[in-house]
Amino acid sequence: MNNIVLRVRDLRVDFGAHAVIRGVSFDLCSGETLSLVGESGSGKSTLARAILRLLQPAQGSAEFLGVDLLRCPPAVLRAQRRGLQIVFQDALASLDPRMTVGESIGEPLRIFEPGLNAGARQLKVRDMLERVGLSPEMTGRYPHEFSGGQCQRIGIARAMILSPKLLICDEIVSSLDVSVQGQIVNLLLDLQDAGMAVLFISHNLAVVRHLSHRVLVMYLGKLVEIAPCDALFESPVHPYTRALLAAVPRMPHAAAAAAPAAPGELAAPDLMASGCAFRDRCPYALPVCESSDPPLLEVAPGHWAACHRSQETLNPLSFVA
Repeated sequence: MNNIVLRVRDLRVDFGAHAVIRGVSFDLCSGETLSLVGESGSGKSTLARAILRLLQPAQGSAEFLGVDLLRCPPAVLRAQRRGLQIVFQDALASLDPRMTVGESIGEPLRIFEPGLNAGARQLKVRDMLERVGLSPEMTGRYPHEFSGGQCQRIGIARAMILSPKLLICDEIVSSLDVSVQGQIVNLLLDLQDAGMAVLFISHNLAVVRHLSHRVLVMYLGKLVEIAPCDALFESPVHPYTRALLAAVPRMPHAAAAAAPAAPGELAAPDLMASGCAFRDRCPYALPVCESSDPPLLEVAPGHWAACHRSQETLNPLSFVA
């Protein structure tokens, strides 16, 4: 995982007067799965769309194999699309209801591999359907004839038909049965071995832990913690990360060891103007948290956190207020 496929620097996205993505920076290497977690409304899907230039950021850069997707001409961006694919959260809405499943999955081949004849495209489509656990005989059916989970698998097949270098997965297992989730996770693991870089957005922390090399934790459009997967789950530093992990259902004998959950909901936009946006929900907040927004600092090798008290957390699970 030494070759950087995606390099994001100081990315900012504004919706009107409000910044919904604030100074996000990270690298993603070939063969690496980087998971992005956080509450609904924290900006995960917006970040994914900004990276792919499906919406225009206010500032920053997103370099894909050395090409800045946010500043390159339209013709260059279109050429790069072959190596960039996304699977959207709303699977049914992402499929054209007037196209059969076979046509939807085969459309990227028709656009980027015009030399393939119809028979060769059909063979590839049928093979990809099998890889995501669907019958090849389904190619002539329409999206409304499938369940939500089946539509999600169709979207995954369409994204992977070109063997992209970067795959962005936006909650792709949320509507799938557990057995199908395992099938898709195993498929993503195979893609890791083939060198594909994956940005995996999910609320399912069990899948995140099984699949990820590193994890990004986002709160109100800002990265508050970046860590190797095992380090984040075993020794979380930021109070928000600890609250997310505490919200995962546990067996009764483990409940006593859980960190306190953060009360309330995402902060109002005015809390982002100064200080730490998480301060009103944080059980460990200090007066400095109201006036100073903590920077993202390395607290251990490869482990970064944006918290004024991060240096106190030698034993994060016994963090004392």
